[in-house]
Amino acid sequence: MSARRTPLRVGVRVPPCDRADHLVETVRRAERLGFDDVWFPDSQLLWRDVFTTLTAAALGTERIGLGTAVTNLATRHPAVVASAARSVAELAPGRFTLGLGVGNSSVGPIGLRQTTSAAMREGLGMLRALLDGEEWDFDGHEGKVRSRLRDPRPEVPLHLAASGPKNLRLAGEIADGVILLSGVSPRTLQGATARVREGAEAAGRDADRIPLTVSAFCAVTDDVEAEARRIKPICASIAQNGGAPFLALAGIDVQVPAAVPGVYPDLVHVEDWDAAVEICSAWISDETAMRFTEEFCLFGTAERIAERLSALHALGVTGVFLQHVGSYDPPTQLIEAVGSSVLPALSLPTEAKAGH
Repeated sequence: MSARRTPLRVGVRVPPCDRADHLVETVRRAERLGFDDVWFPDSQLLWRDVFTTLTAAALGTERIGLGTAVTNLATRHPAVVASAARSVAELAPGRFTLGLGVGNSSVGPIGLRQTTSAAMREGLGMLRALLDGEEWDFDGHEGKVRSRLRDPRPEVPLHLAASGPKNLRLAGEIADGVILLSGVSPRTLQGATARVREGAEAAGRDADRIPLTVSAFCAVTDDVEAEARRIKPICASIAQNGGAPFLALAGIDVQVPAAVPGVYPDLVHVEDWDAAVEICSAWISDETAMRFTEEFCLFGTAERIAERLSALHALGVTGVFLQHVGSYDPPTQLIEAVGSSVLPALSLPTEAKAGH
């Protein structure tokens, strides 16, 4: 069956911002309310270890899908990632997805570079070989060293997070699924999925069978203007990091300095969110925040969000994971609001949904 014909999977992003045994309660609540997946980001200085958190979640749940969104191959050697992924997968058979990206908040705070497309290609090849139980020739300091992973788990799907054209094509070529960082704008999604399709077709793959998961900030609210104001640091971060063409689709033209005083560690993961909102108001007006929200985010009533999720599914998206603003508290309110009002409005029975 084509990936496009399976029901939409709705997940939520839970940062490992507290002890793993405490966060398990958040994951259990998401499972009880009918979410399909919980995705955990990985950043060694910002949060607890993602694989420790995943282990606790695997042992504390029964049905819900678990994934990294995302870990990386810069601070973690691919062989270390393979071992960690295998360890989680055997605790949650058929429920674990390994999401990988270029590094972002993992590499930035320690001065490392993001993973290049070439390194990502090699790293994914190494991961898949090790998880499949195959031998791999490692580059040792005295030459090649051939090794393999004991007790491999070949069923672990490898999903690649991508936003730029090169990595989108790479994901379509070699990944088991794609995590799109383009928000829910139909215009940006069209461009992103076209690049994925190019990569898939070049590799002789059926692009319609590659799962596409979209990340989106979400707020169930009757007061979109108030919630939109809180998204200013996200909009500013995109402008700060070369996302002008992305923002131009919503008629947004802003300039943000490369360095913003009073923000640590960065605009997306800033520790004092309210202060960051005020700082970013120097460049992002309330009107601009509203335009950004309307184009790229899922803010509004439960009915409106359900409608937009259904529209995404019609465009070929197979899954979404919803995010709240801020990084150092669990998305308790978002889980309650979406679970009690949006998921019922979607009218997609959990037991009828396709496997992870």
